[in-house]
Amino acid sequence: MQALYAQLLVGLINGSFYALLSLGLAVIFGMLNIINFAHGALYMMGAFCAYFLLSLTGIGYWWALLIAPIVVGIFGMILERTMLQWLAGLDHLYGLLLTFGIALIVQGVFQNYFGSSGLPYAIPDYPQVGDWRGLQGGMNLGFMFLPVYRGWVVIFSLVVCIATWYLIEKTRLGANLRAATENPTLVRAFGINVPRMITLTYGLGVGLAALAGVLSAPINQVRPLMGADLIIVVFAVVVIGGMGSIMGSIITGFALGVIEGLTKYFYPEASNTVVFVLMVLVLLVKPTGLTGRAA
Repeated sequence: MQALYAQLLVGLINGSFYALLSLGLAVIFGMLNIINFAHGALYMMGAFCAYFLLSLTGIGYWWALLIAPIVVGIFGMILERTMLQWLAGLDHLYGLLLTFGIALIVQGVFQNYFGSSGLPYAIPDYPQVGDWRGLQGGMNLGFMFLPVYRGWVVIFSLVVCIATWYLIEKTRLGANLRAATENPTLVRAFGINVPRMITLTYGLGVGLAALAGVLSAPINQVRPLMGADLIIVVFAVVVIGGMGSIMGSIITGFALGVIEGLTKYFYPEASNTVVFVLMVLVLLVKPTGLTGRAA
C-alpha cells in the first residue's frame, strides 16, 4: 500500500504541472486562438530564471516565484508583439509552426551553453519557526511519508489554477478579455485597447508556464530539455479537457496525473502511453473534449 500511495503522490505532483501548463495553453488558445508550441521552452526558461536569480544574485525561491513569471511573461509579450500578432486571422497551423520554431531556437541556445545534464536547485529551507524547516523534510502520515515540498507544490498549483479560472470566468477583466477575442471591433468602440489586452493575455499564459518551471526546479532539476519532455503530454491534456476550456484543463491535468500514477503501480509498461490512449478514446466519443464546445 505504501508503494501505491507513493505513486498516487507522484501522480498528483505530475498532475500539478500538467494542470498549470495546460491552463496556460488553454488561456492562450481560448483568448488568442494560438496553439503555443513554445510553451515547454518557456516553462524551461522559468526554471532557468529561478536558477540564475539564485546563482548570480542570491535571490532565492520565494522571490523567484514572483520574479520568474514576470520576466518570462515580458519575454512572451515581446514575442507576441513582434511575431505572433501578424498571424491573427490565419490558420492555426501557422501559429503552431512559428511557436515550434521558437521552441527549437530557445532550447538550442540553452542546450548549447548548459548541455543536457541537470543543474541542481535546492528546496528552500526558510522561513524557519522552531524545528520547522520550511519546505525541507517530510511528514509521517501513518500510511505514507509525505515530503513537505511536494505537498506544497500540489496545494499551491491548485490555488493558482482556481484563482486563474476565477479571474478569466468571473471578473469584469475576464469578461473584457473574452469579448475582445469574440468581437474586437465592438470592444474597441467602448474605448478598450484590444491589442494591449491580447498581449497581456499571452504574457499571463506564458507566466503560468514559468511559474510551473520554478515549482519544478527543486524536484526535476533545471535542464534545457525539461519542457520538451513534457509538452506533448500537456497538449494531450488540453485536447482531452477541451481546447480553450479553463476548468477542463485544470480538472483533466490533475486527473490524468493520478491516472498515470495508478498505471505506474498496476501496469508500468503502459504508464507512458495511457494519456494518449485516453485522448484517442475521448476524441472518438466527443471530438471537442470533455468540457469543450463545438465551434
